[in-house]
Formats: sequence, structure tokens, C-alpha cells
Amino acid sequence: MEPARGWIYDVAAMAPSALKRVKRLLRFQVVRAAIWAIQRIPIRFAQRIGRAFGSLAFRVAGGERRKMLTSLGKAFPERTEAERQALALACLRHFGAMAFEMICVEQLAPHLEEWVEWPQADQDALHAALAEGKGVVFVTGHLGNWELLGWRMAQGIPFYAVGKAPPDERLAELVAKLRADGKIQSIWRGDPTAARKLLGALKQNAVLCLLIDQDTSVQNLFVPFFGQPAATPRSAADLALRSGAPAMVGTILKQPSGRYLLRTYRLPLPASGDREADALALTAAFTHELEQAIRQAPEQWVWMHQRWKTRPQ
Repeated sequence: MEPARGWIYDVAAMAPSALKRVKRLLRFQVVRAAIWAIQRIPIRFAQRIGRAFGSLAFRVAGGERRKMLTSLGKAFPERTEAERQALALACLRHFGAMAFEMICVEQLAPHLEEWVEWPQADQDALHAALAEGKGVVFVTGHLGNWELLGWRMAQGIPFYAVGKAPPDERLAELVAKLRADGKIQSIWRGDPTAARKLLGALKQNAVLCLLIDQDTSVQNLFVPFFGQPAATPRSAADLALRSGAPAMVGTILKQPSGRYLLRTYRLPLPASGDREADALALTAAFTHELEQAIRQAPEQWVWMHQRWKTRPQ
């Protein structure tokens, strides 16, 4: 009886992980089927459906709504509760539309220059930075439609996007393929070869894009964000300072016309001789530029993220 009992216990121990795998598989199949269906909808109609999903999420996702209102209260204490509620609703509607835009991005691909305006002076600044031959450390945030920013910039320029891979390998491959269709190459944090790929991208004289506007489990520095210290990834500053690559910030905001405006700025590299102080100053400068863009269109930033979760000791 003992061997049988041991076998039963072994199966019971395996059941949770097997169930988890099945759930992930089912979730992936649902996502893939949804993408297949949405891609066949005209993009304007898909955007409207996305906004409707955002409105629904505002009503049913109470936990996310509360997170948003808490974040908005910290960033905009002078606004009334009703104003913050309206902003949270507008935010979810925006990101609903954005998600459907990216699913239908192949419809945008032939008309990227029409959908995303990128001033010639900003393009010239990027090309001037690349002409130095050290690559570009490029910072942006979860603002507007950051995936479309990559699609627009990657046309004719080697472009790498750094991020955290989804926990499901199949979803990670799906995201990587979507980006590859826009000529964006993915570098996943946690990949054992990530450090080599980061340096390789700069040696290739490519644009290396990092998003630093979230409180994540990486090496951070505390810099001001909406007047409060926020744990901010330091990797972009460290890469720029160590490599000497030009540092740039980019933002992309949806305009009243429904099109996007992409802006790119170069920032001076601090050179005090104190590497830690310089990393702090550059991280603060990156964050300041992102904050200014968020203030222009606060409904286009991810307020559901707990940006001030980690507190300085």
C-alpha cells in the first residue's frame, strides 16, 4: 500500500503545476484567437471597440480603478475626486484603443508617416547622434502608444527594445514577432545573454530603447516624479555614461486628430567625475522629460501602475 500511496501523493503534488500549464495554454489560445478576429476589423472600428472595453474595465475592475485613483491623487492633489475619476476613465479608454491599434498595426504599417508625425528637426537630431558611431541610449515610457513609437523609428534605423518577457513563452514569442514585424528587435531582461546584447546593439550603432517609468525589481535610483521620490531604473543612465553613447528621450502622444506626435530630444551627459552622482542626474533628467510629456496628456499614461510603491529608506 505504501508505494501506491506515494504514487498518489506524487500525482497530487504535480497537479497544481500541470493545471497551471493548462491554464496558460488556454489563455494563450484565447489571446491568439482574439487577435486573429480583431485583425480582420477595420482599424477605426477596432479603436472604438477598444475604447468601449476601456469603459467596461473602469466599471468592473474595481481594484485597478482604485490603484489609478490613488496614483492620480498623489500626482494631482489639487484636482477634485470627480476630475480624477474622469481622468481614470479616459485613461482606460485610451489604452483600450491602443491595444486594438497594435493588434491591427499591419493596417497602419503602409501609412506610418501619416499616422505618426515626427518633426524633421527631431529626426535630424537622432541621425546626428547616430553619426557619432556609438549608438544611442534612448529612453521612453508607457505613454501614448510606445509600441508605435518603435515601429515609426525603426524604419531605416537599427532599433532594439529592452523589456521584461511575459511569463508565458508563447506570449513572449507573440510579442517578439509583433515587434519584429515592425523591424524592432527584442532584448528580454533576465536573458543570460542580455548584457552582451545591450552592448552589441550600441556597437552596432543602433538605437537601444529602454522604458524607465515603472517601479520594477531592478537596480533603481530615487528621483523626483510628480514631486515625490520614485524608484527609477538606472540602467539607461549607466549604459550611456559607461559607453559614451548619446542619451535621448522620446515621447509619443495622441493628438485630437487621432494621429500621434513623436518627439525626440537629446540630453547632455553629466560629466562631474562622480559616476554615481552623474547617474542620478541623468536618470532625473530622463524622468523630468517624461513627466513633462505626461502632464500634457495625463490620460495617456499608465496610472494603474503603483509608481511610488517602493519608498526610500
